[in-house]
Amino acid sequence: MTRRSQRRALSLILATFVALTQATPTAHAEPRPAAEAWQQSTSVRLQADGSLSDVLAITPNDVWAVGQQEIWDVWKNRGTIRHWNGSKWAEVGVREGTAAGNLRGLAAASPSDVWAVGDGHDGLPYLVHGDTAGFDRVRPQGMRAGDWLGGIDAKPGRVVAVGSREKNGLILTGQGNTWTVQETKEEGALYAVSGGFAVGDTGTEPLIVHYSGGSWKSMPLPSIPGGYLRDVQVDSSKRAVAVGGVYRGPGETSPLALVWNGKRWRELPLPGSSEARVYGVTGDGKGRYWMTGYDPARAAEPFMARCEKNRCEIIRGGAKPGRSSVRLQAVTYLAGKGTVWAVGHAVDAADRYTDVVESFAPKTTTEKS
Repeated sequence: MTRRSQRRALSLILATFVALTQATPTAHAEPRPAAEAWQQSTSVRLQADGSLSDVLAITPNDVWAVGQQEIWDVWKNRGTIRHWNGSKWAEVGVREGTAAGNLRGLAAASPSDVWAVGDGHDGLPYLVHGDTAGFDRVRPQGMRAGDWLGGIDAKPGRVVAVGSREKNGLILTGQGNTWTVQETKEEGALYAVSGGFAVGDTGTEPLIVHYSGGSWKSMPLPSIPGGYLRDVQVDSSKRAVAVGGVYRGPGETSPLALVWNGKRWRELPLPGSSEARVYGVTGDGKGRYWMTGYDPARAAEPFMARCEKNRCEIIRGGAKPGRSSVRLQAVTYLAGKGTVWAVGHAVDAADRYTDVVESFAPKTTTEKS
């Protein structure tokens, strides 16, 4: 099994490495708070051995999350869609009968136009569309058994999902009954897409493709052997951040963040543990970003990095009794609240999984809605 295949297999089991997040800019009062503090740890109460893969806040009272339950049981494993209405989480069902496996990515063009993507138990990628009343499975033409989709983006009238087909990246574009499938010229896989940028890796280096002039084209990147990307936050055509890691050998990974200034991508130094894994990124639309993941050096503490003006600092949540580790796989910004929610799972001493929603908020709230 190749290194990329090993990472792919791990992501399928643990529901890691995806995420598409969206955020709506909000006004800020000065001065901005120096850092966030851990606020609380909650759960959407998935069944045993459940994990959340992605989270998306449309508004503070309209938040979506997807993941899977019964991770370790191949017969019972199934995807799940959850919705937060401002006071509680509720499961939202899929009307089509074929069950979903792991759901990895979320996107929304509007509150009534929500999309999720992942695996189907029938061997095809699983794409669903709906709202709080329920979801329907969408079956785009051109998809094959064995195709893999990991990330999705949605705008009015246009949906883009990315993944892989055999050795190459895969890009699915369309909506309704009209879809097109394109394979990248480069070998590799794409894990997330937003605002015309899709990120992943070639198996040996990071990969970013950009939609320009009616086609997807690879972008020049810094040479980072062993690098890979798992999420991207796009503020505009001149500002974006992509996150992932650098594989240095079995059990040896360092965090990676690349920033786009409209002309080129460059590496952004991240402080803290040199072995931290970074899976998700979100932003407030004004140049402030939050990156989330897992730090094996302090595994029981929720891990997040906050970056602004090319400077980053580490934020850690409090360790809770009974948790041996916490892995945060995706993060979203709640506009108007000055809060970020990160989702994933916690593991106890018996290797049982419990889904988590970790909330981080400013130590001193100066934001205005």
